[in-house]
Amino acid sequence: MTEIYLAADPNAPARAAVALEQGEIIVMPTDTVYGIASRLADDAILRLYLAKDRPPDKAIPILLADASDVEQVVSTVTPQARRLLNAFWPGPLTLVLPKRADLPNYVSNTPTVGVRIPDSDIAREIIRAAGGALAVTSANRSGQPPALTVTDALAQLGEHVAVAVNGGPSDGDSPSTVAQLDGGQITILRPGPITLEELEKVLHED
Repeated sequence: MTEIYLAADPNAPARAAVALEQGEIIVMPTDTVYGIASRLADDAILRLYLAKDRPPDKAIPILLADASDVEQVVSTVTPQARRLLNAFWPGPLTLVLPKRADLPNYVSNTPTVGVRIPDSDIAREIIRAAGGALAVTSANRSGQPPALTVTDALAQLGEHVAVAVNGGPSDGDSPSTVAQLDGGQITILRPGPITLEELEKVLHED
């Protein structure tokens, strides 16, 4: 049975963090769509794949609580990448960066990992309570529309979820923009709220 907490409940972040520490998965609001999250451990991340019926070669992004947490998961942040992070975090930009070698294999089977800081107080409180970084992907079964309410998320994934935090309807209606830097050039890997033009403008500002 899933425990459901309102985002306004001061116990919600701590209870979610306990479930995560125990290897469970949770549902939480973000600034885009609802997410399903686990701690950064292979056994817990595997639960995300199984719950979503997600292809195993499809990497899972990492959400951070604060900019200082990026060193937990990323090996290198170039000046160009730092410029983008400063401009768009917290917010709906997932930037693909070189990952630390000690990250769990199930997060990504490539040398990179997608990271972002959500523009959501409750999401960051949960992430912070759980250590500053979580594996988080949209709370829907693969191929289905993203969940915009906690009810939508639990209708698809509830049997796998230990704790759900209800933050009301999502502020956004689409997942984050996913982008990657290569030699100073930015490429959109998944369209979202932030456009290529907006990213290039920040990169090329004097």
